[in-house]
Amino acid sequence: MTTEEVAQAQVCVGRHGQEWGSGQGKDEEQELDVFAQLCPSRAMFAELADKWSMLILMSLAGCGPQRFSELQRGIGGVSRKMLTQSLRTLERSGLVRRTVFPETPPRVVYDLLPLGRELAVLLAPLGRWTEQRTGQMLAAREEFDQAHAEG
Repeated sequence: MTTEEVAQAQVCVGRHGQEWGSGQGKDEEQELDVFAQLCPSRAMFAELADKWSMLILMSLAGCGPQRFSELQRGIGGVSRKMLTQSLRTLERSGLVRRTVFPETPPRVVYDLLPLGRELAVLLAPLGRWTEQRTGQMLAAREEFDQAHAEG
């Protein structure tokens, strides 16, 4: 976060449904609220909820430190561009560390920082739940689509 973003975060409205910053003085510290449209925590939540970010964090938690190519092979379907963007966002947010080793050619390794490890622990059950319940959700979708088919 930039200095300005940090300052904004310190005056965020913390009540569900209220507009961020509405009716509050800038000198008062308020709770962050991911439900408030303009609250900085909402943008952070959206970045974290991105499918590539979640998969990167889960991969680093499960497999340990990895090189870019290892991450790309392990996360099926992620493009080089999206992996790069997601890693930079996670690094900028203090979740992932990028380490460049002074070798020829240079070796770059990504691993989790404490905040990233904390979040990955929370994501692991979501990943397992999704794997366990995908069959049920696919069946529900098929049932829904049949019930709402035109014709």
